[in-house]
Formats: sequence, C-alpha cells, structure tokens
Amino acid sequence: MAVPNTVGDLNPVALEEALIDAWREQETFQKSITQRRDGAPFIFLEGPPTANGKPGIHHVVARTYKDLVCRWKAMEGHFVERKGGWDTHGLPVEIEVQKRLDLMSNEAIEEFGMAEF
Repeated sequence: MAVPNTVGDLNPVALEEALIDAWREQETFQKSITQRRDGAPFIFLEGPPTANGKPGIHHVVARTYKDLVCRWKAMEGHFVERKGGWDTHGLPVEIEVQKRLDLMSNEAIEEFGMAEF
C-alpha cells in the first residue's frame, strides 16, 4: 500500500487541535448525547478510581474498553451518559493520610485528634 501524496505541509498536531477546537465550539460530544435522549438508556457502572498510587498502562487499557462499549451502544441509538465513578469508601485516602502524618495506630489518631485527622 502506497503512502498517499499530500498537498502542502501536513501538521497532524495542528490538525488535531483544530478538530478538537471545532468539536468544543460546536458542542459535538454533548449533542451526540442529547440527540439520543429518547433512546433506550444504557448505563455503564464504572468503578471508582483510587487515590493510592499512579495510574498504570492497565488503567489506560481498561478505560479504552469501557469507552469503546459506551460508544458502540450510543451508535446503536442508546442514550448513554458517561459518568465516572467516585471513590466513596475512603479507606485508601485514610491510609495515605495516616502514612503522611505517621499515625499508624488508632491511639495515635485519637491523640492527634479526630477533627484534625
């Protein structure tokens, strides 16, 4: 397969930025959701991100598949609102705070003060 000839200089970064700007100005993504408001709902319950550590490549792969499923269902005419999950159990956050404050026992936390913790 031959590489197609281009007219002038091709700047993929500038092209991508211009496309994203146009989509934002025209609210393309939001319209893709509102135009399907009467479609059968498709709800994808995405688990929460965690606050303990940096994301790895496995997070990117998982997020890609989740996005793919939502796009597929939207193309079938379903109403698909995309809402990310939230970390509501708090344990990873509490553990990280304990480590940073060097409070590794219940007694140490109580001595520090629950309100401050």
